[in-house]
Amino acid sequence: QVQLVESGGGLVQAGGSLRLSCAASGRIFSGNTMGWYRQAPGKQRELVASITNGRSTNYADSVKGRFTISRDNGKNMVYLQMNSLKPEDTAAYYCNAVTIVGPRYDRWGRGTQVTVSS
Repeated sequence: QVQLVESGGGLVQAGGSLRLSCAASGRIFSGNTMGWYRQAPGKQRELVASITNGRSTNYADSVKGRFTISRDNGKNMVYLQMNSLKPEDTAAYYCNAVTIVGPRYDRWGRGTQVTVSS
């Protein structure tokens, strides 16, 4: 079955750090670019960071220099290290495989909530 399971979110003060983890099924993960998306209330879902199978990375301007995406192909895991967190980072975070036209799979995981207090 296709599975995406996110974890690691929580409540943190501004300036703090969190590390998000995503466990993906092999069919989703293997050979694909993987990414982290986030969606805050009243805002559109956005792609925050992505990483190719060859470990090339891209970041949204809003998180560049603060977030780092990584992957462990042996474990089918993708991570998002979030440093210098800001209140505007508050959102539900989701992982998925990424294509040039958008997320690959329509069966999203439950996500993990990140809340940054000011």
